[in-house]
Amino acid sequence: MPEEGLAGAFSVIEEARAKINLALHVTGQRPDGYHLLDMLVTFTGHGDRLSFAPSQTDVFTLSGRFAGTLTGDSGTNLVLKARDLLREAIGAPAFPVHIHLEKNLPIASGIGGGSADAAAALRGLMRLWGTTLPEEALAALALKLGADVPMCIESRPLIARGIGEKIELVPDLPAFAMVLANPLKGVSTPDVFRRLATKDNPALSLAPGLLGAADWLTAIGAARNDLEPPARELVPEITAISAMLQASGALLTRMSGSGATCFGIFATMTTAKDAAAALHGERPDWYFHATETISGGM
Repeated sequence: MPEEGLAGAFSVIEEARAKINLALHVTGQRPDGYHLLDMLVTFTGHGDRLSFAPSQTDVFTLSGRFAGTLTGDSGTNLVLKARDLLREAIGAPAFPVHIHLEKNLPIASGIGGGSADAAAALRGLMRLWGTTLPEEALAALALKLGADVPMCIESRPLIARGIGEKIELVPDLPAFAMVLANPLKGVSTPDVFRRLATKDNPALSLAPGLLGAADWLTAIGAARNDLEPPARELVPEITAISAMLQASGALLTRMSGSGATCFGIFATMTTAKDAAAALHGERPDWYFHATETISGGM
């Protein structure tokens, strides 16, 4: 929640859930330089939180572990960009607002923190302002903010293709107990893509009839993240943190997005919480968090 004394003043609250790339296949590159991707994406119960209230003037405040890594510059802050674009799109109802961001996710870490924040800002402001946009208009506005924002608007299991704008929901994907792990070292996404040896890799292919967690784990294990090998070259800690997750009992480990966050899927939330606590004790300077993903049938 926002800092003490402010929480009761906020009439609208939106969760900005961490976005996890269970699989990420780079399948080509457009003439304009954008890479074509096939991604199996899910979202966690853990994330940032945005709160909204009417105000005399526009106000933006921050709290949370990673608040110090952000600024209130409307030229770079995706929450403020989302506010301004939505206000321009809807016009008169868009009175001044106080937006508070509780920043719990590390930035530039491959789990869509900024994109999830922008999507939550769009959802929350539409609720506060009592308005909506047609689905196509909202999708186009979200895409202006970033390729990950349209899927973060959904915040539920999906397959995204193209540059991320072609979305297909995956209602059969189950929830997973998960530990998120990050060595708190930034990874440059452009540098990762530049180091890709091959940019026309096989597309994501999921067998029909996946029934339960075991089937899905097998299918996810057969997929890949094509960005992981070049990211490991740039940040060797990714290799170390993945090995730590495996040694802690993870059934499957992989890097999310362009890194450096890795995830481990565990059999139960109890084992995930125990692993996160042990890993934090081993490396208190790194980021470890146990959470559960959202099921497709939420």
